Amino acid sequence: MATSAKRGRPGVVLTVFLLIIVGLYLIMGLTKTWAPKLGLDLQGGQTITLTATSENVTPESLELARNIIQQRVDGLGVGEATVAVQGDRRIVVSAPNVTSDDLVELVGATAQLSFRPVLQSGAGTGPSDDADAVPGLPTPAPSPEPSASADGPSVDNEQLSIDEVLAYTATEEDLENFANFVCGDTVVDDPSRAIVACDDEGTYKYLLGPTAVLGTELDTAAYGIPTGDLSYVVTLSLKSTGAEQFKQLTGALLDKTSPENLFAIVLDGIVESAVEPQVQITNGEAQISGSFTADSAASLANVLKYGSLPVSFEPSQVETVSATLGGEQLRVGIIAGLIGIAAVALYSFIYYRGMGIVVVASLVVAASATYAMMVLLGSAVGFSLSLAGIAGAIVGIAVTADSFVIYFERIRDEIRDGRSLRSSLVSGWEKARGTIIISDAVSLLSAVILFIVAIGSVKGFAFTLGLTTMIDLAVVFFFTKPLVQLLGRTKFFGEGHKWSGLDAEHMGVSRDSLLGRRLRRRTPVTHDVTATQTTQEA
Repeated sequence: MATSAKRGRPGVVLTVFLLIIVGLYLIMGLTKTWAPKLGLDLQGGQTITLTATSENVTPESLELARNIIQQRVDGLGVGEATVAVQGDRRIVVSAPNVTSDDLVELVGATAQLSFRPVLQSGAGTGPSDDADAVPGLPTPAPSPEPSASADGPSVDNEQLSIDEVLAYTATEEDLENFANFVCGDTVVDDPSRAIVACDDEGTYKYLLGPTAVLGTELDTAAYGIPTGDLSYVVTLSLKSTGAEQFKQLTGALLDKTSPENLFAIVLDGIVESAVEPQVQITNGEAQISGSFTADSAASLANVLKYGSLPVSFEPSQVETVSATLGGEQLRVGIIAGLIGIAAVALYSFIYYRGMGIVVVASLVVAASATYAMMVLLGSAVGFSLSLAGIAGAIVGIAVTADSFVIYFERIRDEIRDGRSLRSSLVSGWEKARGTIIISDAVSLLSAVILFIVAIGSVKGFAFTLGLTTMIDLAVVFFFTKPLVQLLGRTKFFGEGHKWSGLDAEHMGVSRDSLLGRRLRRRTPVTHDVTATQTTQEA
């Protein structure tokens, strides 16, 4: 029984692992996604040019804006987006696998967030019908600088205390502005004044009190589907000052009647959500709900998380760009990968003979798992395969080959040390296991660091290298090792056939040593007794 427990159940492990890979392809079938998303260099994408509305922009502000936009587009997934400064006022953003509208909405948003109490609400006037707006481009955000217009209100950007905000009541001027407001009109987001704003669809319009909590009090943002719910929400976590203001705001609204028991979450002059607090929120955790999709929720969370732009931009041009490298380079990259796999397989059959079957089978399984993960990650997190990513996958083949060499050579060393073949299959794995883990851990650590510090296509290389390294670990532990254990129980491999790669002559040991046989000494006692009896008889 002890021997059985030690040997484990390699057949069960092998079967479960293969079923998991089959499950990945079933998911691909259910989602009807059979090909990975391609990067900008292989497929092309959308390019948007942002021009600063101010004539005088410092290089530091432009570079800071470029970094924020880069973080926003990278936050959509492991894309191959590029963000570059052009001249002294422009930023050019190129990204694959996104529509022009989504890209414009993501990079053009200024992300001015505020929480305001609702003073009045009513039916909206529908979406804006601004004929001057360029199709697909957002209306430029209002400048936070004081208005130069004599007719418009001035902006002092001074936030009132939370007690003053809660005590604020709508004036006649506020009610008149509310009555005359048309959804789509420019909203000057002055935190010290009441404003009128509509929701995204223009279905409702709201008269909102002064800002109770500024967006600068936002600590972090995320998105997801809450437990027990079916739709996406964006969750916000506020800093200590904002959490205290939010606590007082929600506590005061509990005693009021509709619509004054609501507070609005306002983003760039649009009411994202009007919320009725059911309890006083004391921990600073807020939530934006609405008709979010996964992409729109991710975009909003990224915009909030990575902050507002230091410079106001006006999208000036959106165009579709073709692939910079094209399908020919993709074909060459795939051929290079196949040549690499073939070279590893050929070397394995020449040097390890029958054990080359294990190498080929493991490479096929690793390639199948890698392809399925690339396809599914493209749908889940926006992973895009670029030429750099293909290079990372080819390097992953070398990592997988290293694992085979370490495992097989350990088995051979054990046999040369006098152990039997079947015993060496077990002890060889035990000694190779630690080396394989350390080797893959070094590769994985390098990939993680490179992914964190790199941008653009280099990030894709690091992600692919890390993915293939983790898959290599899974394949070696749950496919290669149990397969070798099973083959060791067959006559061809277990008795060291000359074509198995484990034969005695190839290992430089005797066949008896390979099979664990020991020579038996004849017992001299029998001969002595017989000799004594013979002497007595004589």
